[in-house]
Amino acid sequence: MNLILYGHDFHYEMEALCRLFYPLQPIHVIEKGSSLGEQSEDDPITAYTGIHPENGKIKLTASLQIGEKKETAEDFFHAKDPAFFGDEKERQLAVLLFGLLEKACGFTPRWGLLTGVRPVKLFRRLTEAYGEQKASQYFREAYLVSPEKISLASKTMHREEKILAQNSPRDFSLYLSVPFCPTRCAYCSFVSSSVEKTMKLIPEYVELLCKEIEAAAKQAEKLNLHLVSVYMGGGTPTTLTAQQLDEVLSCVKRSFDLSFCREYTVEAGRPDTITPEKLAVLKKCSADRISINPQTLNDRILEVIGRRHTAKQTREAFLMAREAGFENINMDLIVGLPGESVESFYNTLNTLLEWAPESITVHDLALKRSSRLYQEGKIQEDAAAASVMLDYADRVLPENGYAPYYLYRQSRMVGNLENVGFAKPGFESPYNVFIMDESQHILGCGAGAVTKLCVPQKSGQRIRRIFNFKYPFEYISRHEEILERKEQVGKLS
Repeated sequence: MNLILYGHDFHYEMEALCRLFYPLQPIHVIEKGSSLGEQSEDDPITAYTGIHPENGKIKLTASLQIGEKKETAEDFFHAKDPAFFGDEKERQLAVLLFGLLEKACGFTPRWGLLTGVRPVKLFRRLTEAYGEQKASQYFREAYLVSPEKISLASKTMHREEKILAQNSPRDFSLYLSVPFCPTRCAYCSFVSSSVEKTMKLIPEYVELLCKEIEAAAKQAEKLNLHLVSVYMGGGTPTTLTAQQLDEVLSCVKRSFDLSFCREYTVEAGRPDTITPEKLAVLKKCSADRISINPQTLNDRILEVIGRRHTAKQTREAFLMAREAGFENINMDLIVGLPGESVESFYNTLNTLLEWAPESITVHDLALKRSSRLYQEGKIQEDAAAASVMLDYADRVLPENGYAPYYLYRQSRMVGNLENVGFAKPGFESPYNVFIMDESQHILGCGAGAVTKLCVPQKSGQRIRRIFNFKYPFEYISRHEEILERKEQVGKLS
């Protein structure tokens, strides 16, 4: 697909909008008068967006040509209209292009023009400024969001507020990255490495991760910060041996004061990595919440997506965790997996409801270009089926005592839908809310981790990010640079 831009620099938004409707197509961006991108002469689809001064007015033009058929939409504004500032130009141009794409594809994205990761954060900002009624109206009229998604944003916002109200400027969360997995899932695009390829790196990685944890603790103490949540993610942290887990989590326990901690989560995502010995370590080291992620309980689909466990093993892992004393268990599901029917998803969700974990997170499959499914051409997008699955979850989970408490979105999601965390009252993950709202310091340790510091300013606050190297081998070989970067945390300004 070709995307031509003229008279504006709204590259990101226009490309993201085209990707809503053509998620699997490469998009060649051409800026008139620049060398950005190259037009593919063989591509039958060309979108055009332009801003043109014309007789004291500004003309916005969008067109969409598919083969020999071309449709055009235009709008005019007075050049001196004070309401017609940069963001509004971008939105109005997006509305024109959206209408053409919607008509051509016969598909109406339920989040309308919104392509960002955090729609609830935007909804909250509008609510704080104008009230919820006007915020809902703006979502509907300006961003073309469906009533169902406005309702979901509202419910999620209100559930988040109870957690955010407990936040203090001196609070922070600790994120620990363990970027190793037993195998790489076919849909995965995260920077994680299969143990089969990187087993030899793990002992040194664990040793250096502990050094970084100690360095982070010194900086947190220097700033007099209070640790309120710990989240160990990946990858699959329980890929580590019980001894290695003990080494890392014991380091956390002796380095930080956990008396303020309201949540300590460890992702035990792969059921086949869970053992009684590892669960005992987690309990000993104060972890009180784990995530066991089946994604589906259909063994055939599990094989398709490259997960070497069965539904039976998921059930066994869940019972093992209960027997170990875990009273706060999350389980992840994915809608839109290749080959999975609506009925199969219903069966999976209904089974999880019988098990009654404390929270269930429902993800919409993201069509990532670096995933094996994409590379092998096995992506099968069925937006209608994914939408039906999510609608079922949105209805059935509240009927069983779960409510949405955090929500985020990614690019190239099937049907342009969303990921939603549902939890029973009192079992929400504060870390998930804080990271979506970006209103709390997060100190990240490990490969690919990002430290986010909330720096107060007169106009509000800005987020200062300190990045770690992504890959385990780079994290190990350049670890002194990682420790130098941690020193920046103590200079919070």
